[in-house]
Amino acid sequence: MDRLKHETQPDTAIGRATMGVPAASERFCVQGVDLAVSREGSGVPVICLHAIAHGGADYDAFARAIGPGFEIIRVDWPGHGRSGSDSRAVTAARYAQLLGELLPRLRVHEPVVIGNSIGGAAAILLAATHPVRALVLCDSGGLVRVSRLVRVFCRAFAAFFAAGARGAWWYRPLFALWYRRMVLLSPAATAQRERVIDNAVAFAPVLKSAWLGFASAEADLRATAIGLDVPIWIAWARSDRVVPLSLSMPCIRRMKRARVSTFKGGHAPFLEQPAEFAEQFAEFIHSLEEQSHVNAQSR
Repeated sequence: MDRLKHETQPDTAIGRATMGVPAASERFCVQGVDLAVSREGSGVPVICLHAIAHGGADYDAFARAIGPGFEIIRVDWPGHGRSGSDSRAVTAARYAQLLGELLPRLRVHEPVVIGNSIGGAAAILLAATHPVRALVLCDSGGLVRVSRLVRVFCRAFAAFFAAGARGAWWYRPLFALWYRRMVLLSPAATAQRERVIDNAVAFAPVLKSAWLGFASAEADLRATAIGLDVPIWIAWARSDRVVPLSLSMPCIRRMKRARVSTFKGGHAPFLEQPAEFAEQFAEFIHSLEEQSHVNAQSR
């Protein structure tokens, strides 16, 4: 059976469940991984992909702010929110693989895909192998050359999370300081930010695995991104110090159909500025519809 009944979760999963999709969401078993998926509204399908150590609830305010005409589909990554765990390493490639098998089961064709951080990297890989209507990349991974300096930076973060997994007493206060001062800065993100901080220790092994992956050559998706021939909206938080827009711009300038907007915040514009993001997202999609209409008339 693709759809699974809700099961009682262990304590660590109960803590992260509050960060994920609603409790009544559908469950799908994909390659042995129990994925939780929520669907709201009707119209243009919009797949929403969150960052590491977050969950589908990142998109709560966006789902409320967006007007009619959209079906908002949120997915909790493995080991996040209400989804089950995965025995495989945490990589964008693995997430894209799971998504590629999930979409047909959802009966979703040519969706718009919003991806944040590792979710953006997964969206790039998905678009390279599956038809999508458009991409929205929010502070996305994969757009920076994995240089020696980047590898050192990522491995240092991996070591930090490894210490958290071992139970280092100083890990949680430093994690909290990092998230409050550098990652999620807007008052609109306060509730979800504090949930992330509350689950910092539980997520430490996942974060360690992800950051080791970010240091690998496979994390460099620039060639794939440049080769995409779909409309792409780059929506970036201006104060992002982990993935600064300036480091991604050399790749973005070479992308065929990309446009760039910036928002006040640290890493997740749809979470930190949901009303402004929803308004600009709707304008982006409507501009695609207008262009499609013009192209149809010119044939």
